[in-house]
Amino acid sequence: MISVFAQRCDFDNPVSAVAIGEQPEPEVPDGWTTVSIKAAGLNWHDLWTLRGVGMWPITPPAILGMEGAGCLDDGTNVVLYPLLNDPAWRGDETLDPGRHTLSEKLPGTFADHVAVPRHNVLPLPPELTHVEASVLGTAWLTAYRLLFTKSGLSPGDTMLVQGSSGGVATALVQMGRAAGMQVWTTGRSAEKRELAERIGAHRTFAANEQLPTKVNAVFDTAGAATWAHSLASVRPGGTLLSCGVTTGVTPPCDLRALFRDQITVRGSYLGTRAEMINLISFISTAGIKPMIGKVMPMDAAVDGFNDMWHGRTLGKIVFKH
Repeated sequence: MISVFAQRCDFDNPVSAVAIGEQPEPEVPDGWTTVSIKAAGLNWHDLWTLRGVGMWPITPPAILGMEGAGCLDDGTNVVLYPLLNDPAWRGDETLDPGRHTLSEKLPGTFADHVAVPRHNVLPLPPELTHVEASVLGTAWLTAYRLLFTKSGLSPGDTMLVQGSSGGVATALVQMGRAAGMQVWTTGRSAEKRELAERIGAHRTFAANEQLPTKVNAVFDTAGAATWAHSLASVRPGGTLLSCGVTTGVTPPCDLRALFRDQITVRGSYLGTRAEMINLISFISTAGIKPMIGKVMPMDAAVDGFNDMWHGRTLGKIVFKH
């Protein structure tokens, strides 16, 4: 089957390690099923894998992609929950020390077919297309857990999203607006800030611009480049939420602000299966259509990787069969 895979790892030039070609069909153990992929979303996780710094070491050739939507052999339309757990694990799936996502220990979604446990297959609601649903398992699930499980925000509270155009950022903007928050974002360009306003942000600011007032919660997906600004933007007693390190893992940090202003710092990773079910219900009921920036055929995947690596994203990038 035609797949997009890592032919090696290259820390400095990860896009050069992307290959497109034939790979074996996936094995299907008992209790698993095969999904014919119709659309699959690209994530920074795929670039981390190519750089060789993922949570689990890969053995090339390794099929990339951790989220997607498609159909079963009987034609049922489905969306994938990307996290796989030890069969003996009970409780929050994201806390399992042995957890892994599609593409880490098993072939991923950038292929004609993917094999997953039946537990990881969820019904695709008729309100969503395969392309729209293909981005829910990673960026949107991450954003849902951040906003509704971790942040403690209530309608009317003000939230700052660091970034205006990435997958998690656009999901936070769209869901935060629908949930009644005052949504502010930062963006590195006027084009990115305009996108955020178009999908629901109430106010936008240049990167690291001082805010007119501090906010209840800040969502930081970038790490080193934005951390000082994030910490400076949280009101006393507020929350700083972290779910990514796309600009580096060693941010500057003035610890005095943490105890002086009693700021809570919370990390978050993907989400549970129950949270994904709630996410699908929420956006279906609210009539939210995930912001898709670019849809391209699987055989043009290298262009999508280049766009993400060089910061040219305006919403999610999706590969489609």
